[in-house]
Amino acid sequence: MKRAKTSKAWMKEHVNDFFVKQAKKEGYRSRAAYKLIEIAERDRLLVPGMTVVDLGAAPGGWSQVAAEKLGGKGKIIALDLLEMAPLPGVTFIQGDFRETVVLTELKKNLGKYPLDLVISDMSPNISGIGVSDQARSMYLAELALEFAAERLNSRGNFLVKVFQGSGFEQFLHGMRATFSRVVTRKPEASRGRSSETYLLGLEKRD
Repeated sequence: MKRAKTSKAWMKEHVNDFFVKQAKKEGYRSRAAYKLIEIAERDRLLVPGMTVVDLGAAPGGWSQVAAEKLGGKGKIIALDLLEMAPLPGVTFIQGDFRETVVLTELKKNLGKYPLDLVISDMSPNISGIGVSDQARSMYLAELALEFAAERLNSRGNFLVKVFQGSGFEQFLHGMRATFSRVVTRKPEASRGRSSETYLLGLEKRD
């Protein structure tokens, strides 16, 4: 019963949410687009000519923003287990980026382009069991960091969603070991009561 009430309350908040309404009005696929817009503008993260990989991209809000900012100059590759409707200027690969066949496809699409930026807004399917959800979300963040550390161009950047809680400090330590500078971002479109935060790793160490 409590769960149903909570779901109803979430739905009501979601429907009345300013960013949900704004996304519909402006044609973005998700309210999450505004999180990337704010961070990208603040940190000059997306510039024409870049090569970008978007992990956990569906439904495509972040890829949409990246395509707008790159303005047709550069390359964007989006990956997700779920289907994603086509987006102009974005190459979509459906599958698990841990699998060899998906990585091979990604490499083929990257070709000779050095990878400048990895963005990841991945979340696990929430079970409602806090400890389990936190462990699974940190696991996804770790996989994304591992991918970024292996694939990014020297001086490349990495933006990832994490949830504060168990494993956060260890993950932050790993980010600091991989990038010259790591900053925390909590965009306005992040719900205030949510423990989600974004870590931005700037200039991958050689």
